[in-house]
Amino acid sequence: MVKKLTKKVMSAAVVTAAALMMTACSTNKNSSKGTHQDDKTVKIGVNMELSGGAAGYGNAQKQGIQLAASEINKSGGINVNGKKKKIKLIVRDNKTAISTSASVAAQLVNKDKVAAIVGPATTNAGTAEIPNITKAAVPSVSPSATDPDYTKQKNGKVQPYVFRACYQNNFQGQIAAKFAENTLKAKNVAVFADNSSDYGTGLAKAFKKEFKGKIADSQTYSEGDKDFNAVLTSFKSKKVDAIYVPGYYTEVGLIIKQARQNGIKAPIIGSDGMADPKLAEIAGAKNASSIYYTTPFSIKVAEKNPTAVKFMNAYKKRYNEQAPTFSALAYDSVYMIKQAIEDQKSDDSVKVATGLKHIKDFDGVTGKITVNNSHDPEKPIAIEQMTNGKVNKYYNIK
Repeated sequence: MVKKLTKKVMSAAVVTAAALMMTACSTNKNSSKGTHQDDKTVKIGVNMELSGGAAGYGNAQKQGIQLAASEINKSGGINVNGKKKKIKLIVRDNKTAISTSASVAAQLVNKDKVAAIVGPATTNAGTAEIPNITKAAVPSVSPSATDPDYTKQKNGKVQPYVFRACYQNNFQGQIAAKFAENTLKAKNVAVFADNSSDYGTGLAKAFKKEFKGKIADSQTYSEGDKDFNAVLTSFKSKKVDAIYVPGYYTEVGLIIKQARQNGIKAPIIGSDGMADPKLAEIAGAKNASSIYYTTPFSIKVAEKNPTAVKFMNAYKKRYNEQAPTFSALAYDSVYMIKQAIEDQKSDDSVKVATGLKHIKDFDGVTGKITVNNSHDPEKPIAIEQMTNGKVNKYYNIK
Protein backbone atom coordinates (compact mmCIF):
# COMPACT_ATOMS: atom_id res chain seq x y z
CA MET A 1 0.00 0.00 0.00
CA VAL A 2 1.04 3.55 -0.62
CA LYS A 3 1.44 5.66 2.57
CA LYS A 4 -1.04 8.53 3.00
CA LEU A 5 0.39 11.81 1.71
CA THR A 6 1.01 14.50 4.29
CA LYS A 7 -0.42 17.11 1.95
CA LYS A 8 -4.13 17.02 1.25
CA VAL A 9 -3.78 18.05 -2.36
CA MET A 10 -1.54 16.46 -4.98
CA SER A 11 -0.36 18.80 -7.68
CA ALA A 12 -1.77 18.41 -11.19
CA ALA A 13 1.71 17.73 -12.49
CA VAL A 14 2.12 14.73 -10.25
CA VAL A 15 -1.29 13.38 -11.26
CA THR A 16 -0.41 13.77 -14.91
CA ALA A 17 2.96 12.06 -14.46
CA ALA A 18 1.33 9.16 -12.65
CA ALA A 19 -1.22 8.74 -15.43
CA LEU A 20 1.48 8.74 -18.05
CA MET A 21 3.46 6.14 -16.14
CA MET A 22 0.40 3.89 -15.90
CA THR A 23 -0.26 4.26 -19.62
CA ALA A 24 3.36 3.44 -20.43
CA CYS A 25 3.25 0.37 -18.21
CA SER A 26 0.05 -0.79 -19.89
CA THR A 27 1.50 -0.23 -23.36
CA ASN A 28 4.70 -2.10 -22.54
CA LYS A 29 2.72 -4.99 -21.12
CA ASN A 30 0.60 -5.28 -24.28
CA SER A 31 3.56 -4.92 -26.62
CA SER A 32 5.38 -7.75 -24.88
CA LYS A 33 2.72 -10.27 -25.90
CA GLY A 34 4.16 -12.83 -28.31
CA THR A 35 7.73 -13.10 -29.57
CA HIS A 36 9.75 -10.55 -31.53
CA GLN A 37 12.54 -11.07 -34.07
CA ASP A 38 15.84 -9.30 -34.68
CA ASP A 39 16.69 -7.16 -37.72
CA LYS A 40 18.24 -9.91 -39.82
CA THR A 41 16.46 -13.23 -39.23
CA VAL A 42 13.06 -14.79 -38.71
CA LYS A 43 13.30 -17.80 -36.43
CA ILE A 44 10.93 -20.65 -37.30
CA GLY A 45 10.76 -23.58 -34.93
CA VAL A 46 10.26 -27.19 -35.95
CA ASN A 47 8.62 -29.47 -33.37
CA MET A 48 8.79 -32.78 -35.19
CA GLU A 49 8.69 -36.56 -34.76
CA LEU A 50 12.24 -37.33 -35.93
CA SER A 51 12.49 -40.55 -33.91
CA GLY A 52 9.94 -42.96 -32.47
CA GLY A 53 6.84 -44.42 -34.09
CA ALA A 54 6.04 -41.52 -36.43
CA ALA A 55 9.63 -40.79 -37.48
CA GLY A 56 8.91 -41.75 -41.09
CA TYR A 57 6.44 -38.90 -41.39
CA GLY A 58 8.49 -36.47 -39.32
CA ASN A 59 11.66 -36.89 -41.34
CA ALA A 60 9.77 -36.53 -44.62
CA GLN A 61 8.29 -33.31 -43.27
CA LYS A 62 11.67 -32.08 -42.11
CA GLN A 63 12.97 -32.42 -45.66
CA GLY A 64 10.06 -30.39 -47.03
CA ILE A 65 10.64 -27.71 -44.37
CA GLN A 66 14.36 -27.48 -45.10
CA LEU A 67 13.79 -27.25 -48.85
CA ALA A 68 11.28 -24.41 -48.42
CA ALA A 69 13.54 -22.46 -46.05
CA SER A 70 16.53 -22.92 -48.36
CA GLU A 71 14.57 -21.64 -51.36
CA ILE A 72 13.28 -18.61 -49.48
CA ASN A 73 16.74 -17.72 -48.20
CA LYS A 74 18.31 -18.08 -51.65
CA SER A 75 15.73 -15.66 -53.03
CA GLY A 76 16.73 -13.09 -50.40
CA GLY A 77 14.49 -14.08 -47.52
CA ILE A 78 11.09 -13.01 -46.22
CA ASN A 79 9.98 -9.47 -47.00
CA VAL A 80 9.16 -7.95 -43.61
CA ASN A 81 7.80 -4.46 -44.25
CA GLY A 82 10.35 -3.76 -46.97
CA LYS A 83 13.31 -5.48 -45.28
CA LYS A 84 14.48 -8.92 -46.47
CA LYS A 85 15.17 -11.27 -43.56
CA LYS A 86 16.54 -14.81 -43.73
CA ILE A 87 14.85 -17.78 -42.10
CA LYS A 88 16.68 -19.47 -39.24
CA LEU A 89 15.27 -22.94 -38.63
CA ILE A 90 15.46 -24.34 -35.10
CA VAL A 91 14.75 -28.06 -35.37
CA ARG A 92 13.92 -30.16 -32.32
CA ASP A 93 12.91 -33.83 -32.05
CA ASN A 94 9.78 -34.56 -29.99
CA LYS A 95 10.52 -38.32 -30.26
CA THR A 96 6.83 -39.07 -31.01
CA ALA A 97 6.16 -38.50 -27.30
CA ILE A 98 3.47 -36.26 -25.86
CA SER A 99 5.53 -35.02 -22.89
CA THR A 100 8.54 -34.33 -25.10
CA SER A 101 6.42 -32.42 -27.60
CA ALA A 102 5.18 -30.14 -24.81
CA SER A 103 8.71 -29.47 -23.56
CA VAL A 104 10.03 -28.90 -27.10
CA ALA A 105 7.30 -26.31 -27.66
CA ALA A 106 8.22 -24.60 -24.39
CA GLN A 107 11.87 -24.39 -25.48
CA LEU A 108 11.00 -23.03 -28.90
CA VAL A 109 8.71 -20.27 -27.65
CA ASN A 110 10.39 -19.31 -24.37
CA LYS A 111 14.08 -19.90 -25.01
CA ASP A 112 14.43 -19.69 -28.78
CA LYS A 113 11.71 -17.03 -29.21
CA VAL A 114 10.54 -18.31 -32.59
CA ALA A 115 8.01 -16.38 -34.68
CA ALA A 116 6.09 -19.55 -35.54
CA ILE A 117 6.34 -23.34 -35.38
CA VAL A 118 5.92 -26.01 -38.05
CA GLY A 119 4.68 -29.30 -36.61
CA PRO A 120 4.13 -31.61 -34.96
CA ALA A 121 3.14 -34.24 -37.52
CA THR A 122 0.65 -36.13 -35.34
CA THR A 123 -2.48 -34.92 -33.58
CA ASN A 124 -1.46 -36.24 -30.15
CA ALA A 125 1.93 -34.51 -30.19
CA GLY A 126 0.35 -31.38 -31.65
CA THR A 127 -2.30 -31.22 -28.95
CA ALA A 128 0.38 -31.53 -26.27
CA GLU A 129 2.11 -28.33 -27.40
CA ILE A 130 -1.04 -26.16 -27.46
CA PRO A 131 -0.94 -24.86 -23.83
CA ASN A 132 2.65 -23.66 -24.23
CA ILE A 133 2.25 -21.98 -27.61
CA THR A 134 -1.02 -20.35 -26.55
CA LYS A 135 0.52 -18.92 -23.38
CA ALA A 136 3.41 -17.53 -25.42
CA ALA A 137 1.13 -16.34 -28.27
CA VAL A 138 3.12 -18.17 -30.96
CA PRO A 139 1.27 -19.83 -33.86
CA SER A 140 1.89 -23.38 -35.00
CA VAL A 141 1.06 -24.92 -38.38
CA SER A 142 0.82 -28.72 -38.35
CA PRO A 143 1.31 -30.28 -41.78
CA SER A 144 -0.67 -33.41 -40.89
CA ALA A 145 -2.64 -33.33 -37.60
CA THR A 146 -6.05 -34.43 -38.86
CA ASP A 147 -8.28 -34.93 -35.81
CA PRO A 148 -11.42 -32.76 -36.25
CA ASP A 149 -11.06 -31.23 -32.78
CA TYR A 150 -7.37 -30.35 -33.14
CA THR A 151 -8.01 -26.67 -33.88
CA LYS A 152 -10.87 -26.34 -31.39
CA GLN A 153 -10.98 -25.60 -27.67
CA LYS A 154 -13.15 -27.69 -25.34
CA ASN A 155 -15.82 -24.98 -25.42
CA GLY A 156 -15.99 -25.27 -29.20
CA LYS A 157 -14.19 -22.02 -29.94
CA VAL A 158 -11.20 -22.04 -32.28
CA GLN A 159 -7.70 -22.36 -30.84
CA PRO A 160 -6.22 -18.91 -31.61
CA TYR A 161 -2.68 -20.11 -32.34
CA VAL A 162 -3.34 -23.53 -33.90
CA PHE A 163 -3.45 -24.06 -37.68
CA ARG A 164 -2.97 -26.94 -40.10
CA ALA A 165 -2.19 -27.56 -43.76
CA CYS A 166 -4.20 -30.79 -44.06
CA TYR A 167 -7.87 -31.78 -43.92
CA GLN A 168 -9.85 -33.13 -41.01
CA ASN A 169 -10.37 -36.88 -40.59
CA ASN A 170 -14.10 -36.34 -41.08
CA PHE A 171 -13.58 -35.07 -44.61
CA GLN A 172 -11.23 -37.90 -45.61
CA GLY A 173 -13.50 -40.57 -44.13
CA GLN A 174 -16.56 -39.18 -45.88
CA ILE A 175 -14.78 -39.00 -49.25
CA ALA A 176 -13.53 -42.60 -48.87
CA ALA A 177 -17.05 -43.84 -48.05
CA LYS A 178 -18.57 -42.12 -51.07
CA PHE A 179 -15.79 -43.47 -53.28
CA ALA A 180 -16.31 -47.04 -52.04
CA GLU A 181 -20.03 -46.80 -52.66
CA ASN A 182 -20.21 -44.77 -55.88
CA THR A 183 -17.01 -45.68 -57.73
CA LEU A 184 -16.12 -49.14 -56.47
CA LYS A 185 -19.82 -50.10 -56.11
CA ALA A 186 -19.07 -51.79 -52.79
CA LYS A 187 -22.12 -52.83 -50.78
CA ASN A 188 -20.56 -55.04 -48.10
CA VAL A 189 -17.51 -53.44 -46.44
CA ALA A 190 -15.27 -54.33 -43.50
CA VAL A 191 -13.49 -51.67 -41.43
CA PHE A 192 -10.11 -52.39 -39.84
CA ALA A 193 -8.85 -49.31 -37.99
CA ASP A 194 -5.74 -48.32 -36.03
CA ASN A 195 -6.96 -47.68 -32.47
CA SER A 196 -3.61 -46.30 -31.23
CA SER A 197 -4.65 -42.70 -31.82
CA ASP A 198 -7.57 -40.50 -32.76
CA TYR A 199 -6.35 -40.66 -36.36
CA GLY A 200 -7.50 -44.20 -37.15
CA THR A 201 -10.57 -44.23 -34.93
CA GLY A 202 -11.73 -40.83 -36.19
CA LEU A 203 -11.44 -41.86 -39.83
CA ALA A 204 -13.29 -45.12 -39.16
CA LYS A 205 -16.11 -43.28 -37.40
CA ALA A 206 -16.52 -40.84 -40.29
CA PHE A 207 -16.45 -43.64 -42.88
CA LYS A 208 -19.08 -45.73 -41.08
CA LYS A 209 -21.33 -42.73 -40.61
CA GLU A 210 -21.22 -41.81 -44.31
CA PHE A 211 -21.27 -45.28 -45.95
CA LYS A 212 -24.77 -46.20 -47.10
CA GLY A 213 -24.09 -49.92 -47.62
CA LYS A 214 -23.54 -52.64 -45.01
CA ILE A 215 -20.63 -52.62 -42.55
CA ALA A 216 -20.05 -56.38 -42.47
CA ASP A 217 -17.51 -56.19 -39.66
CA SER A 218 -15.52 -53.58 -37.74
CA GLN A 219 -12.24 -54.46 -36.02
CA THR A 220 -9.21 -52.60 -34.68
CA TYR A 221 -5.47 -53.12 -34.35
CA SER A 222 -2.70 -51.30 -32.49
CA GLU A 223 0.53 -49.64 -33.52
CA GLY A 224 3.30 -52.22 -33.70
CA ASP A 225 1.03 -55.21 -34.38
CA LYS A 226 2.47 -57.68 -36.89
CA ASP A 227 -0.03 -60.53 -37.31
CA PHE A 228 -3.44 -59.68 -38.77
CA ASN A 229 -4.34 -63.08 -40.18
CA ALA A 230 -7.16 -63.95 -37.78
CA VAL A 231 -9.14 -60.79 -38.53
CA LEU A 232 -8.45 -61.03 -42.26
CA THR A 233 -9.66 -64.65 -42.31
CA SER A 234 -12.88 -63.45 -40.70
CA PHE A 235 -13.28 -60.74 -43.35
CA LYS A 236 -12.74 -63.30 -46.09
CA SER A 237 -15.50 -65.52 -44.71
CA LYS A 238 -17.90 -62.59 -44.89
CA LYS A 239 -17.10 -62.09 -48.59
CA VAL A 240 -16.59 -58.36 -48.27
CA ASP A 241 -16.51 -56.15 -51.36
CA ALA A 242 -13.85 -53.85 -49.90
CA ILE A 243 -11.87 -53.23 -46.71
CA TYR A 244 -11.40 -49.76 -45.26
CA VAL A 245 -8.09 -49.59 -43.35
CA PRO A 246 -7.42 -46.11 -41.90
CA GLY A 247 -3.92 -46.07 -40.44
CA TYR A 248 -0.24 -45.59 -41.16
CA TYR A 249 1.80 -47.37 -43.82
CA THR A 250 3.85 -49.37 -41.29
CA GLU A 251 0.89 -51.56 -40.29
CA VAL A 252 -1.26 -51.09 -43.40
CA GLY A 253 1.57 -52.42 -45.57
CA LEU A 254 1.55 -55.66 -43.57
CA ILE A 255 -2.25 -55.84 -43.67
CA ILE A 256 -2.18 -55.58 -47.47
CA LYS A 257 0.50 -58.26 -47.70
CA GLN A 258 -1.32 -60.70 -45.42
CA ALA A 259 -4.70 -60.01 -47.03
CA ARG A 260 -3.36 -60.94 -50.46
CA GLN A 261 -1.59 -63.99 -49.04
CA ASN A 262 -4.95 -65.06 -47.60
CA GLY A 263 -6.50 -64.85 -51.03
CA ILE A 264 -8.43 -61.63 -50.42
CA LYS A 265 -8.63 -59.79 -53.71
CA ALA A 266 -11.10 -57.11 -52.62
CA PRO A 267 -10.01 -53.46 -52.91
CA ILE A 268 -8.31 -52.02 -49.84
CA ILE A 269 -9.09 -48.38 -49.18
CA GLY A 270 -7.23 -46.11 -46.79
CA SER A 271 -6.15 -42.59 -45.91
CA ASP A 272 -3.20 -40.24 -46.32
CA GLY A 273 -1.21 -42.26 -43.77
CA MET A 274 -0.64 -44.71 -46.63
CA ALA A 275 0.77 -42.05 -48.96
CA ASP A 276 4.39 -43.08 -48.69
CA PRO A 277 6.63 -45.16 -51.02
CA LYS A 278 7.42 -47.46 -48.08
CA LEU A 279 3.86 -48.81 -48.24
CA ALA A 280 4.63 -50.85 -51.37
CA GLU A 281 8.00 -51.93 -49.97
CA ILE A 282 6.33 -53.42 -46.90
CA ALA A 283 3.36 -54.91 -48.76
CA GLY A 284 5.38 -56.19 -51.72
CA ALA A 285 4.79 -54.72 -55.16
CA LYS A 286 2.74 -57.67 -56.44
CA ASN A 287 0.42 -57.46 -53.44
CA ALA A 288 -0.09 -53.71 -53.71
CA SER A 289 -2.82 -53.75 -56.35
CA SER A 290 -6.42 -52.52 -56.06
CA ILE A 291 -5.18 -50.15 -53.34
CA TYR A 292 -6.84 -46.75 -52.93
CA TYR A 293 -6.20 -43.91 -50.50
CA THR A 294 -7.22 -40.30 -50.00
CA THR A 295 -4.39 -37.79 -50.32
CA PRO A 296 -3.90 -34.03 -50.39
CA PHE A 297 -0.97 -34.43 -52.80
CA SER A 298 -1.27 -36.65 -55.84
CA ILE A 299 1.70 -36.76 -58.19
CA LYS A 300 -0.68 -37.19 -61.13
CA VAL A 301 -2.64 -34.08 -60.13
CA ALA A 302 0.50 -32.15 -59.22
CA GLU A 303 1.93 -32.63 -62.71
CA LYS A 304 -0.69 -30.13 -63.92
CA ASN A 305 0.22 -27.51 -61.29
CA PRO A 306 3.30 -25.35 -62.14
CA THR A 307 3.94 -24.61 -58.44
CA ALA A 308 3.90 -28.32 -57.64
CA VAL A 309 6.09 -29.22 -60.63
CA LYS A 310 8.71 -26.72 -59.46
CA PHE A 311 8.61 -28.24 -55.97
CA MET A 312 8.86 -31.83 -57.24
CA ASN A 313 11.85 -31.01 -59.45
CA ALA A 314 13.63 -29.19 -56.63
CA TYR A 315 12.91 -32.02 -54.19
CA LYS A 316 14.21 -34.62 -56.64
CA LYS A 317 17.40 -32.61 -57.21
CA ARG A 318 18.04 -32.08 -53.49
CA TYR A 319 17.11 -35.52 -52.12
CA ASN A 320 17.33 -37.77 -55.18
CA GLU A 321 13.86 -39.19 -54.60
CA GLN A 322 10.24 -38.54 -55.47
CA ALA A 323 8.57 -36.04 -53.18
CA PRO A 324 6.17 -37.74 -50.73
CA THR A 325 2.88 -36.24 -49.58
CA PHE A 326 4.16 -35.33 -46.13
CA SER A 327 7.10 -33.36 -47.52
CA ALA A 328 4.68 -31.42 -49.71
CA LEU A 329 2.42 -30.55 -46.77
CA ALA A 330 5.37 -29.36 -44.68
CA TYR A 331 6.75 -27.33 -47.58
CA ASP A 332 3.39 -25.58 -47.89
CA SER A 333 3.36 -24.94 -44.13
CA VAL A 334 6.58 -22.91 -44.31
CA TYR A 335 5.34 -20.88 -47.27
CA MET A 336 2.05 -20.23 -45.46
CA ILE A 337 4.03 -18.69 -42.61
CA LYS A 338 6.02 -16.60 -45.10
CA GLN A 339 2.77 -15.41 -46.70
CA ALA A 340 1.32 -14.52 -43.30
CA ILE A 341 4.39 -12.45 -42.36
CA GLU A 342 4.46 -10.60 -45.65
CA ASP A 343 0.72 -9.91 -45.60
CA GLN A 344 0.96 -8.45 -42.09
CA LYS A 345 4.31 -6.72 -42.76
CA SER A 346 5.44 -8.06 -39.39
CA ASP A 347 7.18 -11.15 -37.99
CA ASP A 348 5.94 -10.64 -34.43
CA SER A 349 4.24 -13.89 -33.54
CA VAL A 350 0.81 -12.41 -32.75
CA LYS A 351 0.76 -10.75 -36.17
CA VAL A 352 1.88 -14.00 -37.81
CA ALA A 353 -1.16 -15.73 -36.30
CA THR A 354 -3.38 -12.98 -37.69
CA GLY A 355 -1.82 -13.43 -41.12
CA LEU A 356 -2.36 -17.20 -41.06
CA LYS A 357 -6.00 -16.68 -40.10
CA HIS A 358 -6.57 -14.56 -43.20
CA ILE A 359 -4.80 -16.66 -45.85
CA LYS A 360 -6.93 -16.85 -48.99
CA ASP A 361 -6.25 -18.57 -52.33
CA PHE A 362 -2.67 -19.36 -51.32
CA ASP A 363 -0.90 -21.06 -54.23
CA GLY A 364 0.43 -24.21 -52.56
CA VAL A 365 1.96 -27.34 -54.01
CA THR A 366 -1.00 -29.26 -52.53
CA GLY A 367 -3.44 -26.91 -54.28
CA LYS A 368 -5.10 -23.57 -53.65
CA ILE A 369 -5.50 -23.05 -49.90
CA THR A 370 -7.91 -20.80 -48.02
CA VAL A 371 -7.88 -20.93 -44.21
CA ASN A 372 -11.44 -21.02 -42.86
CA ASN A 373 -12.86 -19.80 -39.54
CA SER A 374 -11.83 -23.05 -37.84
CA HIS A 375 -8.20 -22.57 -38.95
CA ASP A 376 -8.57 -25.54 -41.32
CA PRO A 377 -7.54 -25.39 -44.99
CA GLU A 378 -10.10 -25.52 -47.73
CA LYS A 379 -8.31 -27.28 -50.58
CA PRO A 380 -8.65 -30.08 -53.18
CA ILE A 381 -8.48 -33.80 -52.36
CA ALA A 382 -7.62 -36.76 -54.57
CA ILE A 383 -7.73 -40.55 -54.37
CA GLU A 384 -4.77 -42.44 -55.76
CA GLN A 385 -4.95 -45.98 -57.10
CA MET A 386 -1.98 -48.31 -56.74
CA THR A 387 -1.31 -51.26 -59.04
CA ASN A 388 1.72 -53.52 -58.64
CA GLY A 389 3.18 -51.13 -56.10
CA LYS A 390 2.93 -48.02 -58.24
CA VAL A 391 0.38 -45.23 -58.50
CA ASN A 392 -1.14 -45.63 -61.94
CA LYS A 393 -4.36 -43.69 -61.65
CA TYR A 394 -5.99 -40.93 -59.66
CA TYR A 395 -9.47 -39.62 -59.01
CA ASN A 396 -9.72 -35.86 -58.58
CA ILE A 397 -12.52 -35.26 -56.11
CA LYS A 398 -14.26 -31.88 -56.26
